[in-house]
Amino acid sequence: MTREEKSIAIEDLTAQLADVNVVYLADISGLDAGTTSDLRRACFKAGIKLEVVKNTLLEKAMESSSNDFGDLASTLKGNTSIMIAETANGPAKIIKEFRKKGQKPVLKGAYINEEIYIGDELLDSLVAIKSREEVIGEIIGLLQSPAKRVLSALLNNAETKGEAAE
Repeated sequence: MTREEKSIAIEDLTAQLADVNVVYLADISGLDAGTTSDLRRACFKAGIKLEVVKNTLLEKAMESSSNDFGDLASTLKGNTSIMIAETANGPAKIIKEFRKKGQKPVLKGAYINEEIYIGDELLDSLVAIKSREEVIGEIIGLLQSPAKRVLSALLNNAETKGEAAE
């Protein structure tokens, strides 16, 4: 790779990192071709961009980015794949699903809404993070609950009075 090609690759990675709030780093080395294809397919279906990157180029892109990736660059050893997503727990769920069949992919770290997570032991915690849509759904459910109880009580009261009048 020439110096110019490296510079272009760093600029591309920097642009990708500038526009996202969810970035996972994983090690997918050792996966056979079929499993790698399945992983790529699962990521595509979930709206997650999966790309194998060179550590040095990604590290320079992180340094150039407007986002603060903190100690995440310290995980850039060995084979590294970057997973870029819209939902915070999407990549974690895919990694966990694939781990049921084997030891890989291994979570190296994640950058989620300006928070840094380092280490594979945090995978279960990352799976438990709720997406924006899930949180909104819960809030709507909580807001609707008191109104439903009031309506139910009013309807029951009206039915009771109607039966008493007959």
